[in-house]
Amino acid sequence: MPLHITPLSPALGALVEGLDLSQPLDASQREAVESALLAHQVLFFREQPLNPQQQAAFASNFGDLHIHPIYPNIPGQPEVLVLDTAVTDVRDNALWHTDVTFLETPALGAVLAAKQLPPYGGDTLWASSSAAYDALSKPIQQLLEGLTATHDLARSFPEERFSLTAQEHERLEDAKRKHPPRSHPVVRTHPVTGRKGLFVNEGFTTRINELSAAESDALLRFLFAHATRPEFTIRWRWQENDVAFWDNRITQHFAVDDYRPQRRVMHRATILGDRPF
Repeated sequence: MPLHITPLSPALGALVEGLDLSQPLDASQREAVESALLAHQVLFFREQPLNPQQQAAFASNFGDLHIHPIYPNIPGQPEVLVLDTAVTDVRDNALWHTDVTFLETPALGAVLAAKQLPPYGGDTLWASSSAAYDALSKPIQQLLEGLTATHDLARSFPEERFSLTAQEHERLEDAKRKHPPRSHPVVRTHPVTGRKGLFVNEGFTTRINELSAAESDALLRFLFAHATRPEFTIRWRWQENDVAFWDNRITQHFAVDDYRPQRRVMHRATILGDRPF
């Protein structure tokens, strides 16, 4: 049965129906999902009660999976990390960010499954980096060409929140040793579609390398604000067993932290990508 795809906003986002993610994909299904992802940047699937093994299997259709250096994961399935507000401080997700841009080869995408939700709140927003880039004036686009920016794990995982015990301190220090700051282009070209998109984010980007500190701060403030204007975004109200699959190369996202003290549990499988250019 062919997939039924319903676009949800002009900039990005589509609801995909007609696919059981718990079952292996055949070649035509995989191609259809990938085509939809390239066209819509973030896909949503309702009523998909995946176990961690099924979630990892679906994500692995699109590449090798990443094991996060900080967040806890599923025992026996380390490629699936756990975002549980009863266990871990997840405030670093409550700002606009693109996942793991501190890696030399940041994530291609991620598959996020809703396991336990508050009665209300806890929505996630995504923003299209290509829509944001396309809306810039030509002089600003020309200014950004050739610039690079530093991305640092420590920006979203500070010691005061992730080094509260000796074990946490050692884990954080080990993560920083293994993942030193990396430089990536400010404007990234999508390796499949060729579309250009802004590739700086408040979660991990610390400075634009070719500019003075004052110039870098001013330009980054503008780009962070511009990239997340409402017309470039979509907001998803989760239901239990929803699954989102987004293209991390061309989007940012923001998990709204408005539901405390209620609990929210999400499982994420992150797909490794390639070096930005």
